[in-house]
Amino acid sequence: MGSRKAWAAAAALLGALPLLFDSVLSVGILNQMLIAVLFALSYNTLLGQGGLLSFGHAVYFGLGGYVAAHALRLTELGSIGMPLVLLPLAGAAGGLLAALLLGSVSTRRGGTAFTMISLGLGELLAAAALILVAFFGGEAGISGDRTAGPALLGVNFARETQVYYHAAVWVFLGALCLAAFRQTPAGRLAMAVRDNPLRAQCLGYSAARVRLLCFLVAGTFAGLAGALFAIHNEIITSQALGTANAGQVLLMCFLGGTGYFLGPVLGAVLLTLCSALLSDYTTLSTLYLGLLFVGCVMFLPEGLGGLLVQLHARWRHGRLGSLARPLARCALPTAALLLSGVLLLELAAREGEVLHVAGLALQAANVWSWLGLAGFGAVASLLLRRELPALQAAWQQTGAAHISQGRP
Repeated sequence: MGSRKAWAAAAALLGALPLLFDSVLSVGILNQMLIAVLFALSYNTLLGQGGLLSFGHAVYFGLGGYVAAHALRLTELGSIGMPLVLLPLAGAAGGLLAALLLGSVSTRRGGTAFTMISLGLGELLAAAALILVAFFGGEAGISGDRTAGPALLGVNFARETQVYYHAAVWVFLGALCLAAFRQTPAGRLAMAVRDNPLRAQCLGYSAARVRLLCFLVAGTFAGLAGALFAIHNEIITSQALGTANAGQVLLMCFLGGTGYFLGPVLGAVLLTLCSALLSDYTTLSTLYLGLLFVGCVMFLPEGLGGLLVQLHARWRHGRLGSLARPLARCALPTAALLLSGVLLLELAAREGEVLHVAGLALQAANVWSWLGLAGFGAVASLLLRRELPALQAAWQQTGAAHISQGRP
């Protein structure tokens, strides 16, 4: 029952978001978030559920987008009369076909071998996109007009809000299907193969076939996400197939936590929001995202999803109050340390420009600017090192209290 309430709340949130952020730019960012959420969920079906680390998952996202773009162009020319609302099915079919062709080769092996094969296939398809111009369109890609198809109930998808609700329905259905797949015998068997493939084989199951099934599901929904991307942007290029896109979805899953279904959702929302906002204020947005990934791997190995689950467990058992004071004492020096690091990076990147912060004018040519920021960061680091042991002890104590009481 609780799960049904959660899905109902998610549907209500998806319906209300455009009403809260009614500008074209905000709705466009929401659209990007939806597409990223479905893409990340499809990838986590491979990584979190099947234990398959892939560096080529963007291939199925991109091929799904290309198939949808060609279908959109055929609709525009009048060759087919497919309404736009059904066009994502073409992308899903394209992702499924590509996963069947490539997965039948790559899923025969697991572990490092699968990772290297996926990387090679990803690079191969990215290079082929610039050679096979007839299908991929070269560097210009494939474009189309989403308003040229037959209207559905008077909706021609010219407005960004209409495109958002179209994507929201497909993403919600896709997430629902992926959540249901986790509960099926095949989905649970994929987790068994992930944890101990040798034991699964001894029980009579083919690890390669289970990996292929998981691969097909992930490829199908990656193609669906790629189709939504092509519809939203009305163009798709070879960048959608590249390793940069594959690395981005990997970052989403690790940020959110691969062991939780909600983890990739959190990672996709956070990464999309950071990319959209940081690019308007700094040229170092990619560097900050990389540092965020490193920090998450070092200090939050289970991702944001794991952190929220642990905090919720402590709150449910009335132990969260014990963390309030040490958390508050660590919050200020942590914020100061991060601020000093960001200002040092910005000062190095802007060279001759003056950086105005809280009434201060910082310049790269002024040695006192560097010394002041470095000293500020050093003091913050010392304060954090002094307060951190208390937070760690309180965290372990609240967790140990749950274990001693026999609670999860």
